Amino acid sequence: MYKFIGLLSLLVFFSCKQEKSIPISSPQKHEKTISYAKGFSIEKLDSGISIIQITSPWPNAENAFTYALIPAEILPHTTLNKNDYDAFITTPVERIIVTSTTHIPALEALESIDKLVGFPNTDLISSKSARERIDNNLVQELGNNEFINTELVMELNPDVVVGFGMNSGNKAYETIQRSNIPVVYNGEWTEETPLGKAEWIKFFAPFFQKEAKADSIFRTIEESYKKTKILASSAKNKPTVVTGGLYKDVWHVAGGKSWMAQFLSDAQTNYLWANNDQVGGMALSLESVLSKSQHADFWLNPSMLTSYDEMKQSSRHYEQFDAFKNQNVYSNTITKGATGGLLFYELAPQRPDLVLKDLIHIFHPELLPNHEPLFFKPLK
Repeated sequence: MYKFIGLLSLLVFFSCKQEKSIPISSPQKHEKTISYAKGFSIEKLDSGISIIQITSPWPNAENAFTYALIPAEILPHTTLNKNDYDAFITTPVERIIVTSTTHIPALEALESIDKLVGFPNTDLISSKSARERIDNNLVQELGNNEFINTELVMELNPDVVVGFGMNSGNKAYETIQRSNIPVVYNGEWTEETPLGKAEWIKFFAPFFQKEAKADSIFRTIEESYKKTKILASSAKNKPTVVTGGLYKDVWHVAGGKSWMAQFLSDAQTNYLWANNDQVGGMALSLESVLSKSQHADFWLNPSMLTSYDEMKQSSRHYEQFDAFKNQNVYSNTITKGATGGLLFYELAPQRPDLVLKDLIHIFHPELLPNHEPLFFKPLK
């Protein structure tokens, strides 16, 4: 009799669950507006489920990744086709691991940094609120991104791991996924425009059910960037600019279609490699760079060097450049966090408006005379 009653209860339970289930293939869905980012899209179903598709997890990726984010209150009544999605995540997320410092500002802006429980190479983080959690042992050090300590990840039991990769060959992520912890790829670093990178705050928002907040934050950044760009257009001249420096006799400059080249264009400069079609860096010889940019007005980011003495010690060839002689060399590696992390590589992707203001202050000081540089500062 007890077995019969138990079996009957189970049948009633599953019957009720099926009656309340919400098919994920509901035709009523609304696409989230993504204006600048090219690497992801978001759809919001009427059921409340968010569908995120990552089309550019790394350069030249052949396959996209699709994730279903399901509100906890409807999870018991939702049926999903497992084969259509790479991972399911219950929202709002309470415990998250991220793997790039560029992910930190989004958590901070969305007031969700308290959900961070693990990170590889925590010394790279500059954010004060994140460092406070690290100092209080609330964020676990996980090692290196390519070799994450998977045992620690499993002990932390996060709701999701937000990863990034150069390709699909990260064995650590595969191990984590086999332990039923979802791994979601973030491809913001493949974006080629300042506002494209910044718009990835909308990627993080559905995990915490804070879409409206993310929209508001991005709209403010977008308006600030556009106003600053318009201000730059009133500049009376376009100074010439060279970027990069030597590393083992090879000079790396920003490509003409790169993120940095877009900043230099919007800041009304004559970037000497603007006509190149490379979206990343370019490896050149010292001779070719010297012949083209010896008389450039400004020089940005001479490798990781932060003073003129370091430049002399690194290569006496640097002294041949007018920008060096006139001390018009600026670097984004001077501003560091408490443990040596570089603020530019953490915060700049989300705050391109502040980057552009720094550059205008350098190239056209009369337009922003009272601006206090945050990222780009003169060499010592």
